[in-house]
Amino acid sequence: MSLGDVVREAAARYGDAPVYVTTDHGAFSYAQLDRLSESVASGLSERGVGIGDVVAVLVGSGPAYAVAYAGAAKLGAVAAGVNDRLSPLERARCLALSRPRLVISPVGMSLLPYAQDAHGAHGAGTLTDSSEIVEVDTEVAHDELLHELRGTKTTPELGEDLDRPVAIVFTSGTTGMPKGALFCGRQLDAISDADGQMQWGSGGRQLSPTPFSHVGFMTKFPQALRSGGTTFLMKRWNASEALELAERHRVTTLGGIPTQMALMLRHERFSVSDLSSVALVALGGGPCTAALVRESRERLGVPVVVRYTSTEAGIGTGTDPDSPPEDAEETVGRARPGVEVTVRDDSDRVLATGEVGEVCLRSAAVMSGYYLDEDSTAAVMTPDGALRTGDVGFLDARGRLHLTGRSKEMYVRGGYNVYPVEVEDALADHPQVAHVAVAPRPDPVMGEIGVAVVVARRGGEAPSLESLREHARRRLASYKLPEDVLVTDDLPRTAVEKIDRRALAGMVGAVSQDSRSSGSSGSSGSSGPPR
Repeated sequence: MSLGDVVREAAARYGDAPVYVTTDHGAFSYAQLDRLSESVASGLSERGVGIGDVVAVLVGSGPAYAVAYAGAAKLGAVAAGVNDRLSPLERARCLALSRPRLVISPVGMSLLPYAQDAHGAHGAGTLTDSSEIVEVDTEVAHDELLHELRGTKTTPELGEDLDRPVAIVFTSGTTGMPKGALFCGRQLDAISDADGQMQWGSGGRQLSPTPFSHVGFMTKFPQALRSGGTTFLMKRWNASEALELAERHRVTTLGGIPTQMALMLRHERFSVSDLSSVALVALGGGPCTAALVRESRERLGVPVVVRYTSTEAGIGTGTDPDSPPEDAEETVGRARPGVEVTVRDDSDRVLATGEVGEVCLRSAAVMSGYYLDEDSTAAVMTPDGALRTGDVGFLDARGRLHLTGRSKEMYVRGGYNVYPVEVEDALADHPQVAHVAVAPRPDPVMGEIGVAVVVARRGGEAPSLESLREHARRRLASYKLPEDVLVTDDLPRTAVEKIDRRALAGMVGAVSQDSRSSGSSGSSGSSGPPR
């Protein structure tokens, strides 16, 4: 069943039941989603948008975004979701990659001129001359959403075509230029099957932790509609409001990116919130420490599941609510239905159990490729059709996947490879640490050393370097221990709340430069990095 047909069927089944609830305009129903997206599909058609054309959606996460996505799908167009929290330059890069026929932009949003490409230069890579920008007012009542785009003609229903493109999901670009992962009906069906076997009526109440432009919404939209559940939305995620909404609306599933769960647990409101309705915590989208899993389970008294995938993979691995506790603490679980997980070396040789290499995923959910970028697509696919994730890890004898880091984030200290995620996991449950991330710093003797960037627990003192090293020593080889510490009020984050590794490296580098200029030994005030 196509996405457009799922929208229609959900409206027939659930009618005026709320699919979304916003903090400013209240409930938005399944019936409204269907009715308004039909009108938008008509309006897009009247503007010349047809099957295979790209519609870039820059409106914020909410009913307007869902209507635009569904409207494009009903017409056979491809929705390219662009996070509204990106900078103008980052937005321009996404638009240049997707070459949209039409851009749906909020009134007043800054867009780079057509004559400039994403690098500020002129020429190749710009938006096409035929692109049209339609500004829409998103601060209106639900029934008025996207009125600037609506039409009145009935659009013909599309025939079933599993290979017809549906969505472009942009990679985060935190380690380089973003790319657009293309998903067709076939991939969305595979993801729906893995998530809920395409069953109707299983939904509950949850918050929306990630932007709608994220792979989580873009590829899970059909199954979310099938479930018949209700999602409560914030204009911008914050821990205090998330806890208030979870209590007020009796949310049944709580979670999101591990960072968000950690912020909720640390917030002063957590201990006085009634979260007895929560039956499950689901974490994914970034590294999850054992300490966070344990604390979530203990303080909420419910099972905690973790999920692992990548933008390009659609689905990957996960744990189950009834899995042994150590599964979610130590691993990212086993392959989900229909997924083959392998760990490979640089020559694509599949490694044995326990051997560390690059994690590769193969399933019917893997993207069709990067949009208009055959070379990049070929670079991430193995000869036998598995996706190279760029993550490093190993499979244990029980088929569970252990992640040790990102290949691009690895640094080399004295000839030994160190993965920041592994070090962060060992430091995360230090009693004085609220949040921690590790970044390398050049060193004249060791080549690179690790710097722990730490946010101290509320009302407490920051940990010393010696305390951090002693805490982690029981779990890490000595060469992996941090050799300096930088204390900060918060960690830099991307638009989807992940640790911004490039910004983190910039912080460490800037402090290192300041230290060299002033003649000091390090940002922590230590007497010098231990050897």
